[in-house]
Amino acid sequence: MGAAVERTDELVREYLIFRGFTNSLKQFDADVKANKEKGFRVDKIVEQLQQFIQNFDLGGLREYWVYLDRRLFSRLEDVYRPTVSKLKTSLYRYYLVYTIQTNRIDKAQEFFQKQASELQNQPEWKDWFLLPFLQAPESNPTFAPYFSRQWADTFLVSLHNFLSVLFQCMPVPIILNFEAECQKMSLLQEENEALRQKLFALQAEAYRLRKEDEEEAMQHKLPAYVSGMDRLVDSELAMASIQRNPLHLQTQRSFLSSLLPQSKKVTSKTPQGSGLSPTLTGGPPLLRKDPQNSQNTKGKEVLMTSKDVKSPVLGTAASEVSALLPRQRRLQDHGKERKELLSKASTQASSDIQTGHEISAPSGVDRHLAGACWIQSIEKKANGTGTEVDNTLEANFDAVEPVTRTPAASTEGGGVKPEQPFIVLSQEEYGEHHSSIVHCRVDCSGRRVASVDSDGVIKVWSLNPLMQTKASAISKSPLLSLEWASKRDRLLLLGSGVGTVRLYDTEAKKNLCEINIDEDMPRILSLACSPSGASFVCSAASPSLITLLDASAPDFRERGANLVPGRLLLWDTKTMKQQLHFSLEPEPIAINCTAFNHNGNLLVTGAADGVIRLFDMQQHQCAMSWQAHDGEVYSVDFSYDENTVYSIGEDGKFIQWNIHKSGQKVSEYFLPSDATGPFVLSGYSGYKQVQTPRGRLFAFDSEGNYMLTCSSTGGTIYKLNSDGKSLETCLSLGGHRAPVVTVDWSTAMDCGTCLTASMDGKIKLTTLLAQKS
Repeated sequence: MGAAVERTDELVREYLIFRGFTNSLKQFDADVKANKEKGFRVDKIVEQLQQFIQNFDLGGLREYWVYLDRRLFSRLEDVYRPTVSKLKTSLYRYYLVYTIQTNRIDKAQEFFQKQASELQNQPEWKDWFLLPFLQAPESNPTFAPYFSRQWADTFLVSLHNFLSVLFQCMPVPIILNFEAECQKMSLLQEENEALRQKLFALQAEAYRLRKEDEEEAMQHKLPAYVSGMDRLVDSELAMASIQRNPLHLQTQRSFLSSLLPQSKKVTSKTPQGSGLSPTLTGGPPLLRKDPQNSQNTKGKEVLMTSKDVKSPVLGTAASEVSALLPRQRRLQDHGKERKELLSKASTQASSDIQTGHEISAPSGVDRHLAGACWIQSIEKKANGTGTEVDNTLEANFDAVEPVTRTPAASTEGGGVKPEQPFIVLSQEEYGEHHSSIVHCRVDCSGRRVASVDSDGVIKVWSLNPLMQTKASAISKSPLLSLEWASKRDRLLLLGSGVGTVRLYDTEAKKNLCEINIDEDMPRILSLACSPSGASFVCSAASPSLITLLDASAPDFRERGANLVPGRLLLWDTKTMKQQLHFSLEPEPIAINCTAFNHNGNLLVTGAADGVIRLFDMQQHQCAMSWQAHDGEVYSVDFSYDENTVYSIGEDGKFIQWNIHKSGQKVSEYFLPSDATGPFVLSGYSGYKQVQTPRGRLFAFDSEGNYMLTCSSTGGTIYKLNSDGKSLETCLSLGGHRAPVVTVDWSTAMDCGTCLTASMDGKIKLTTLLAQKS
């Protein structure tokens, strides 16, 4: 931080000179010179304290420490006050030891005369009043450790480290982040340049491969008699309405695709067949209009075969069969191009067959098709298998049939994969927690996150524009629940395991208020703030029966391990006073999860007895309740249209309920065990950590069509189908090495932000971009 301050001072000084603000520049230089914080240089501050001690300036030493306490130490949490007091005591002892070592007994007596009123009531100074009167204090067992070089070095290092950490965690103005922003921009530019060079190299490689493929394809052109096949018949020859089985036509097209080079590929549509079988022994049937009888028949089609066609070119066909076969073997290397052609043709043929359209292909294509089938017949005759032409075509048909019937099912054949609903733009990790995460929530603005771990460490950190910790705090008692104040995003509600709820100011970094809920029910399981921010709901429960009953007993479940008593209370956020105690029928039960609807008129709760209760917040009474799960309800929330409620329970079910008809299921799904909990983290030597769900187990996107849940390796996004019969897995976020225990999905920004928190203290921030359908 000291380097950033020094660099910023230079920039401000340069700016003042540029603007001609000479008076401001003089005053600025004077203030910098008299700055007691030494530009946040820790070494300079420690050096200044040592200088006061070496000059025996007790007044200056006291005054400088008071300034540091007022300027820096007073902003710390109460938990750090004992540390500051110990450092002050060690500083004064360091001064006294220095006076004795330099034989300035008068300065030591002066210290006790001036500080007697402050130190006489402190037990740690009781024996030190004898120090000026001892002959050899360095040999006294009480004072000997303080005269060693090791103690002095340890104290100075501790003071240096404390100040360094303090400056590192201090909130700084935006201008001090200028250097960091410049470095980040420089790194991003270097990364972009490297990616650009990599892209150019890939493009050049692709261009080179494409050129090689084109050159190879040019060497594999069709023989002369095939390329001139259109001269075998007159110019009026055409395929106006071939009545042929479309599957045989598709088989012939697949054979054609192995002969045509890339420049000859076509995707003509297949006409609907009428059940007529072509004559393949003597060549493919061709249709033409008889030119002599064209006036009388007016377009009547005459069926003819390749036996009726005579050309001098055909006389060389049999002699060139041996040259054709090696070319076919070489053409088999172009499997990708043939599959692409086959997929396009089969897809088009299937669509035409379904719609019943009758399409005529261009004459040039039909001539190549006829010639290809005829050449196949010639090859078979040359090999002595001329009678097995039909069997060959049937074999080709068997290879083509799956693609012809379901063209979109095979991606290898060119079928189109379903488009992903989201694009993962980035995934970052927040790793300042060192134990399992309990809660992780994004505020309403989508810019900050509050997270709590099992050690009671609270972190408030920003998402945009940089992932940076804004506030940190440590709770002496375990924290079980967390909630943002809806209208005042700087305020945070924290529920503990000792029956207290704290209102924490994340900007001032201090507790505004702490209230005691109920001594008999110390576990604050859930907190939910109304959308207006005027009130919040608090769920308190007695200690878990697991600690009261024998959990290893066979009838532990039958004796009602989930029936833990609890209370549901309504509190005013401004006055922090209790407003209402909700009635929980048939008996008081622990409420595990709560959620408000968009205007705060409805409240849904999930309890340890498996019952979901819906409260009318205007009448402050339970509107309906129903048995939802076998076991505890872990997480509940309203749907996007707020006509239904979703819940996840201990039985591993994810259920949608109709709130207009009590207890009516809309849909029910079974989720994997790693999505519903309890969550288990196994380690070495049989170590196993088990965590009961506390935070949200599912979250929805902005339109309620997709759901994010937990998994053992990261978050999983499902699509909520309208039929209510199945959950479709759309995207696995991944990135975790430990089970994910809570999730959140913020849609406040343009791009959706998914948070997944795991048992190893890691929080993954995944930014998604929704695909427009």
